[in-house]
Amino acid sequence: MTDTSQTHSTPPEPPEGAFEPYKPRSPEFRAAMDALGGLRQDLFHDAFAYRPLPRGRADGRLARRLPGRMREYVTWGPHALITAGGLLAMLIATSNGFRGAGLNLALGLLALVPVLLTMVRPVGAFWLSMVATPFAAALDGNWDGDWPWPAGSFACHLLVLTIVAIRTRPRTAAWMWALTGVYGFAVGSLLGGGHYFGPNTVELLFVSALALLAVTVWHIRRDAKQEVSAQQTVTAHERSRRTLLEERTTIARELHDVVAHHMSVVAIQAEAAPYRVENPPPELERAFATIRENAVAALTELRRVLGVVRAEDYEAPDAPQPTLADLDALLANVREAGLSVGKTVTGAVRELPQGVELSAYRIVQEALSNSLRHAPGAGARVEIGYVLGGLGLRIVNGPPPEPSLVKPSPGAGHGITGMRERVSMLNGEMTAGRTDEGGYEVAVFLPVADAREGDA
Repeated sequence: MTDTSQTHSTPPEPPEGAFEPYKPRSPEFRAAMDALGGLRQDLFHDAFAYRPLPRGRADGRLARRLPGRMREYVTWGPHALITAGGLLAMLIATSNGFRGAGLNLALGLLALVPVLLTMVRPVGAFWLSMVATPFAAALDGNWDGDWPWPAGSFACHLLVLTIVAIRTRPRTAAWMWALTGVYGFAVGSLLGGGHYFGPNTVELLFVSALALLAVTVWHIRRDAKQEVSAQQTVTAHERSRRTLLEERTTIARELHDVVAHHMSVVAIQAEAAPYRVENPPPELERAFATIRENAVAALTELRRVLGVVRAEDYEAPDAPQPTLADLDALLANVREAGLSVGKTVTGAVRELPQGVELSAYRIVQEALSNSLRHAPGAGARVEIGYVLGGLGLRIVNGPPPEPSLVKPSPGAGHGITGMRERVSMLNGEMTAGRTDEGGYEVAVFLPVADAREGDA
């Protein structure tokens, strides 16, 4: 018989170098890695990048009270303050007159240069201050008193920490403060004779902590003020936009009430007019019927469009939107109104997207309406071209006949604006202007993506 007691045997150990399954990291490990990533990002990545200090504002409280020329000088105030701080650190570094002039000059430059560097390369100035400190300590040679931070280096490093903290962010300031403590601890452990820190390292850490705390509070207040200001701007914009929408809603409702009333009166009068004349001619009956149909159609379209404004829960009717297939009915309606219009179609007629179809119909409709208003009695021509990349439209009318019994109707130009908005919405092109013969021409191209491109 087969022995089944050892069926569940221990799997063999994977060979060395084989793939090992992923082991989830602990939260402490992830926090440490994030901290190291922040240290690398703040103090090592592009540490010597060129970041010039911007000039101050010319509209501050003090600057506004000064004349024009002095106001220009005030904008250099931050640079002047930093330069004064660097000169103060240089003065402190050279205050000991028992050293030679060359030694004092070297100590002064080691205290001045890092402070001045904060105006163009702030993080690099911190590293330069750290590197300059042991050189200054070696040149000073005062191992019984101020070490590892000589007086000039103490003032220089304190100024650098404060300026860089103002110019960067609190996290960068925290890393600089920590590295300052690490340097003091390392020097104290190696040369301190049992002391973990140098004699003045704790003093520097304490004073710089107070300065960095004040800078951090300033950062927090500034960010809070900017956030509040941005929120107030957004709120004011939303309030202005809401007021504008309310005004538009009021205007739309008034427009609906006024226009709907008059269009209804026109439709009723057009329907009743043939009955007021004994034996009216058929042409007159057809003309009044056309007027009534146009009034009813306009009234229906007006109610449909303004219904969106009148109620938030408005539901659009299920009636289909007009397309280029309905263009013949539009042209017949226009001909009955007295405009002689012809249509020419070139290219292979095909079905276009609904937005293109509707926009093309509305553009032709508006262009023919303009011809009726501005060139009564003139002839018009509609040209439609189906091309590979889209749809081309050209509506052109001739000059009105002279003399004409019907006077042109003035307009506000909203029709052309509406056509341009439709064309722009579809990323198309449009030109409109007078022709050499004295008429008017509207040329439009509406791009349509090829179906094969969409499949690709």
